[in-house]
Amino acid sequence: MAQASGDRLLYNFPVKSWDVIIVGGGIIGLSLAISLRKQALRVLVVERSEPGREASSAAAGMLVGCGTEIPEVLKVLAAASAEMYPEFVHELEDESGLKVDLRDQGTIVISRDGKFPERVESLSSAQLSELEPELAIPHGGSLRAPSEVQAAVLKERSVDPRKLVAAAIKASRHRGVDISSGSEVKAILVSGERISGVQTDKASYFSGTVINCAGAWSGCLSTPALPVHPVKGQMLAVVGAPALRRVVRGEAVYLVPRSDGRIVIGSTLENAGYDKRTNVNAIQKLFEAAVELMPALAKAKKHEDWTGLRPGTPDSMPILGECQTHGYFVASGHYRDGILLAPITARLMTELILGKKPAYDLTPFSPYRFRSASS
Repeated sequence: MAQASGDRLLYNFPVKSWDVIIVGGGIIGLSLAISLRKQALRVLVVERSEPGREASSAAAGMLVGCGTEIPEVLKVLAAASAEMYPEFVHELEDESGLKVDLRDQGTIVISRDGKFPERVESLSSAQLSELEPELAIPHGGSLRAPSEVQAAVLKERSVDPRKLVAAAIKASRHRGVDISSGSEVKAILVSGERISGVQTDKASYFSGTVINCAGAWSGCLSTPALPVHPVKGQMLAVVGAPALRRVVRGEAVYLVPRSDGRIVIGSTLENAGYDKRTNVNAIQKLFEAAVELMPALAKAKKHEDWTGLRPGTPDSMPILGECQTHGYFVASGHYRDGILLAPITARLMTELILGKKPAYDLTPFSPYRFRSASS
């Protein structure tokens, strides 16, 4: 449980300390910082580069609360977090003065085997054409077996992660969160059996509570080492295409429209370490798969391409909880769902840090589940 702390003496000089130090300034770290500030705790966010510049800004922003790719045990948290999103965004917009592009037009899922998430509405060819006339599914002659292709619509939202992060940064500062940018944490400081702060390449920062929200870099910190690894994802955005109202999730690619007319196309899944370079061939394959879904994209202009490093874990589930060292917590390993899970993660970790019983059972996400593998 975090306890209020103030400036303390070190070698007879006053040294500033915080109630909580958060390592990592992505959407998870920022959301948690805001939540903790609401509880009047003094919070410092230490970010190795610039807040929100890594996986958070690189994400597509699909708020998939019941996708088939989400592990079953995680679906309860995913659905709860998806329900929290309108209020979550409203608060960020109110405190930042910035507009977050939250869209609720829904998602169209394309499948050859008919495996859809629960609570979906199947679409006939005519219904699909009426909803999104530019899609070539299931009429597209380029597909070998159009009669086997099925479509359904989900009541899901999407959000522009870059606008979301910008609002979270501004809201954090509005709330009085301290942010140290360009500070890479080199070590977790321990005094006896308890956390005492962090050591960066610039300075030492002191607190009795430290939360590892460092995303793909979470495993680089010790006490203890965590099995978090980077999973590379390449994406691109195009402009000048006909309007697309809904997110489209195909088997090889997804399309995410933005309110400014851009369409985001993604994404690769690569175990390539910390390599953030884009590959021309990979980007071209994504574009070609997108054109197969929506032929009108062939005339669109490629606006930009980029890479993000998702924080993966051996079981593709987040790590949420306190480690063996008292006061050292982890909220990382969200893999492809960091944007989606930000509201629920902030709520549950705040409850845990305050010494309260979390609203949901965090046992399946405990850092201790990896103890035998990492010991």
